[in-house]
Parts: sequence; C-alpha cells; structure tokens
Amino acid sequence: MCADPHQSGSSTDLISLRAIYAGRVQGVGFRYRTTQLAERYPVTGFVKNLSDGTVELVVQARDQSVLDRFFDDMMLTFATNVTDVSIQGAPVDPGRQSFTIEY
Repeated sequence: MCADPHQSGSSTDLISLRAIYAGRVQGVGFRYRTTQLAERYPVTGFVKNLSDGTVELVVQARDQSVLDRFFDDMMLTFATNVTDVSIQGAPVDPGRQSFTIEY
C-alpha cells in the first residue's frame, strides 16, 4: 500500500461527519451502544439526545473507510430502531481525544 501524499498525519487530516438519527432512538440504549461501538474504531466524537426526539452523532477519523465501516455497523446495530438518518460533513474538532456521550 502506498502512502497518500495528501495525508500528513496532522489534525487537519481528520474527516468529520454529523448524523441525525430518527425513529425509536431515545430510551433504548442508543447512546450507550453507540459509545461501545465507537470503542472498536479509531474514532472520536460524541452522541447526544436532541429535544425533538432524534439523536445527534458527530464522529471523526483520519480515514474515510473507518467512517464507512463505523456507519455500516451503526445501521446493522440499530436497523430496527432507525427510521431515517441524515449524514453530512461537520467541522473537525482536533482537540477531541475520545468518544463521549454529551448531555
């Protein structure tokens, strides 16, 4: 495998995505299970309940394929709970060192 000349390993190389999950996603352990899933990947970010009954997930990694696999696992894990998900780019937070539940 050849090194990507565009990746220097600095924090500016992070890719950040924001997802909003709708459905039966609050009161079912969604945030806890998402945090457990994130521990299996080299990702940072947070998950939190929103006042409208949806859940916000912001996740960042240095490799798009890591994010792709993480989101695939999210959909497998929550297939029976999620009725809709919207994913878009998000600002990178280079200071974030872990994945947490936010309140």
